[in-house]
Amino acid sequence: MPDAEVHARADIPAREIALLKQTVRDAGALGLSMFRTTLKVWTKGESSPVSEADIAVNDLIQSRLQAATPDYGWLSEESADDESRLGKRLTWIIDPIDGTRGYLAGREDWCVSVALVENDRPLLAAVFAPTTNEFFFAVRGQGTTCNDAPIRASTGTALDFPRIAGPKPLVERLAAPRQDITLYPRIGSLALRLCWVANGKLDAAFAAGQSRDWDLAAADLIVHEANGRMTELSGGPILYNRREVTHGLLVAAGAERHAHIVEQIRHR
Repeated sequence: MPDAEVHARADIPAREIALLKQTVRDAGALGLSMFRTTLKVWTKGESSPVSEADIAVNDLIQSRLQAATPDYGWLSEESADDESRLGKRLTWIIDPIDGTRGYLAGREDWCVSVALVENDRPLLAAVFAPTTNEFFFAVRGQGTTCNDAPIRASTGTALDFPRIAGPKPLVERLAAPRQDITLYPRIGSLALRLCWVANGKLDAAFAAGQSRDWDLAAADLIVHEANGRMTELSGGPILYNRREVTHGLLVAAGAERHAHIVEQIRHR
């Protein structure tokens, strides 16, 4: 790779880091100010709820990031898809409120999730859960922090099922026949579920099919930079900012445990 390209890429996180942190913090504060209030709610697609809070948070993030980086692509759950993003080297991928159902139900398991993706992999990531005051941040090659303190995924290969989150039918593929398993209680936000692997609160997390780029991109980098791995069940990487933004079955865990889980699933 030419030196000029290396330097150009290395300059990007330093230039965007303050912008991303402040934007996501302000977006979380806006979401929190509307939390547990009476909101207009409607349904998109077949059954996905949207509220005026989702749109307000999305508008705040979009106004900040697009004004500062007009040449970057944009992909958000709450914006019409502009396929010009497919020709961009750098694209923002956003879920303004991940876990909208929980948010509307007054639960605390929701967050704001934003990633800057270079080509097909995340370069910068921020996930903020305002109700629990957890601010996860990662820069490719520079590690992951939560509230500015470095974090690491748990080590080892043991499968302690109460420390694993995700759809039970998926996790049962790791259990012995007729073994009863008890999982970690359901977490409405997929991004938050994955980030809890990065800080060791969970040993592993699974995602069923139909997750989208905006559910995953920020958490993906946060997990990887915390010495974890997040891949398809086959072990293949997750690629972002493609025409198709829907993904299949996924698993995240510390590096050793992830390798063990993928191997177990291959042989079941």
